[in-house]
This record gives sequence, C-alpha cells and structure tokens, in this order.
Amino acid sequence: MDLRCRTGLAQSVVMNTDEFWKLVDEARAEGGGANAVAGRAAAVLETRDPAEIVGCDQHIRRVLGASYRVDLWGAAYLINGGCSAEGFDAFRGWLMTQGRQAYAKAVSDPDSLAELPAVRRAAATGEEFECEAMLDVARVAHHKATGVELPKVTPRQPELNDFWDFDDEDQVRRHLPKLAELFQEPPE
Repeated sequence: MDLRCRTGLAQSVVMNTDEFWKLVDEARAEGGGANAVAGRAAAVLETRDPAEIVGCDQHIRRVLGASYRVDLWGAAYLINGGCSAEGFDAFRGWLMTQGRQAYAKAVSDPDSLAELPAVRRAAATGEEFECEAMLDVARVAHHKATGVELPKVTPRQPELNDFWDFDDEDQVRRHLPKLAELFQEPPE
C-alpha cells in the first residue's frame, strides 16, 4: 500500500504515548546529553516507515501542548535564569529527553524538577537546559528517510491567563518552593 499523498509526504500513522516514550528510552539508553539523545532518537526514527515518522511529529506536538503550563514555564524561567516562549519550547524539548516519568511528573508538579540530579547540579553551576533538536527529531528523520521536508507545524497553544511574575521572589517561593530553595537566595 502506498502511504504517500500527492505532496510526497507520508500520511500519518498515529504514534501512541507508549511508542513515543519507548523511542525516547531507546535513545537515552546510551547516555549523553540532551542533544545526543535527540540525535539518536532521530537516527532510530529514520529507519521507520515515513508514516510513523509523521505520527511521531504529531505526538511531539501533543506532548508539547500538554506541558504548556504557566507553573512549568515559571520553573524553566527560574532554572534557566530567564525563559522566552522559544526558550520554553526548547526547555520542554530537554525535558522530553529526561524520559516519560520525569516529564509527566514535571507537568503535573513543576516543583518536582528540584528532585532531578541535573537540576540540582544546575543550581550550583548555572547550567541551562534546552534541546530544540528534540522538537525537530521527526523533521530530521523524515528528511533523511524520504528526502522530503516535513512541514514545520507551529502548535496551537492554549491561552495562558494565569501568569504570575516569574521575577517576584515571593511569588516564586509560593508557586515553586523546592526550586526556589535551590535557585534563590534565602529571604532576609
């Protein structure tokens, strides 16, 4: 059966949550930093059917949509010393490379990021966490597998109306007490 439509792009095959995180786990198995994990995920994915690659791209967008939350953005802002909208996307790309459990826990409780060893180290070193490459895993894999560009899709994000001042130390301590303890000076 031909899975290509007239544009030359494969029609998508929905990738479920378990399949997506299995791909991430395979890429994480060899260790290394976030960009290495993203590179290995793309390499594994490029060996798959083009329709599955398109499905992975759609799943990445769903994962990003589910994590588009103010408190998680505040956590990224605190950990990285500031965080634009693009930076928040890249932070969530890094968070994907940490695996399913860390991602799910951070989405439901952003303050739980204080438990990750890398975040604890970053409090002392100033390391920032971003991995834009993870957001483009399917695009890279699709191009390598087919020679055809996968259209870049800008995910529709829900409206965020409950922003708080990420620079206000009292609000940070109220919303993210564990991270505030790591990244802020103690209150006087």
